[in-house]
Amino acid sequence: MTVYGVGLGPGEPDLLTLRGKRTLEAADVVYSPGRLSRTVATHHVPDSRIGDLDFPMTSDPEKLRAAWRDAAAEVAPRARDGDVAFATLGDPNVYSTFGHLRRTLDAFHPDIDVQTVPGVSAVSAFTTALGVEVDAGAGLALREAAQGASPTGPDRMILFKVTDAPATHEGLVDAGYDVTYGRRLYMEQGDTTVTRDPAEIADRDYYTLAYAERDTLQKDRATAFDDTEVAGDA
Repeated sequence: MTVYGVGLGPGEPDLLTLRGKRTLEAADVVYSPGRLSRTVATHHVPDSRIGDLDFPMTSDPEKLRAAWRDAAAEVAPRARDGDVAFATLGDPNVYSTFGHLRRTLDAFHPDIDVQTVPGVSAVSAFTTALGVEVDAGAGLALREAAQGASPTGPDRMILFKVTDAPATHEGLVDAGYDVTYGRRLYMEQGDTTVTRDPAEIADRDYYTLAYAERDTLQKDRATAFDDTEVAGDA
């Protein structure tokens, strides 16, 4: 039998993929690592088939390893008797707790088959929510910006976990970036906010991201309109 890491998408229940929905509906038990993912999962499976796993919000490596081992010990026996789903927001392989569970199962329960069902992650969903177009051939870097960090370097960045937007904003602006923020994009829980003003989202919220683009970046987007031809016709 199998443990499936299922990406629920960014938060709205109808952004779950068809494959993800089928996997959740067929699983004997669906584990949820948190309240928000559980809320999305219950749109597709009965609450009675959802189990909870505790992944503490801590940086203590010993506590984290103990939590991962406990989670694997809970999941493995169920997976030997049937199919298990681990439902996580976004994509299971992008900034996700599922990676910890998969590695722990591989280490301590190597007989368990583990597969991933991809989901719509904030890496792609943010473009529509923020009205951003990432052109063909353009580079886009992923960075983490927790606790006021302001990573710099690439021309375009998507920053996750922006928990101190004013501090992050100051560093990015000083480095020559234009920044747009999105909070709780495509989530039913809480108010969705899109803003260029970090003061509007000064309170800490894990589900805040930013798109940073160098203010000197040259954009030459091809269109069907050729102004040189128009000038010549005139």
